[in-house]
Amino acid sequence: MKQKGYCDLGFAKIDTDRKNRRGYPEAIYCPGKTKKQIKDIASIVLAQKHTLLLTRLKRSIYTHLKQYYPKLKYSPLAKLAYIQDKKTKLKKNSVLVVSAGTADLEAAEEAALTCQILGSPVERLFDVGVAGIHRLMDKEKLLYKSSVIIVVAGMEGALASIVSGLVKSPVIAVPTSTGYGASFNGLAALLTMLNSCSPGVTVVNIDNGFGAGYFANLINPA
Repeated sequence: MKQKGYCDLGFAKIDTDRKNRRGYPEAIYCPGKTKKQIKDIASIVLAQKHTLLLTRLKRSIYTHLKQYYPKLKYSPLAKLAYIQDKKTKLKKNSVLVVSAGTADLEAAEEAALTCQILGSPVERLFDVGVAGIHRLMDKEKLLYKSSVIIVVAGMEGALASIVSGLVKSPVIAVPTSTGYGASFNGLAALLTMLNSCSPGVTVVNIDNGFGAGYFANLINPA
């Protein structure tokens, strides 16, 4: 039964008013939900003619949902499925997503696709970590022209500070769980990024590409 501002499905209360309040509709975090629950939630979102964004979605569930929603698109790398609202306002300024290594691409692509689906043009610069910093410097023009930069890195997480020290644009740092034992599943990278001596760096949670992409689009000038 539909209530004011949300739709009560019993197992979930879908925030149908979120787009009016915040500019973007509710995204669906899929782990822990059944196929039917995800399908039922998706139907409510689409009935509102909002962008549908399904995060951390298994390919098998995507295949199941595709039968009901033929327009549903899926990125196996980002584990993200979506149907973009045709009325989404596209911004002119671009967001750059930078990854330290190929092992960080899952979170990086989640960030890039989220940002892109919400309305920001996105450019990608992958595998330019500090072990070969010349790879980053070779693309300095791309760094300088971007309005917002998302930096995704595991191991010691130093790349975010380096990028922030080079540019005037805000940097959103995404620590990943990539690394050997003493990286503590991303905790080492998280602490490095939180302790950055370069002003202008904000940090999201470990592997939270969605959060970074959402925030980047939020602060990206129109």
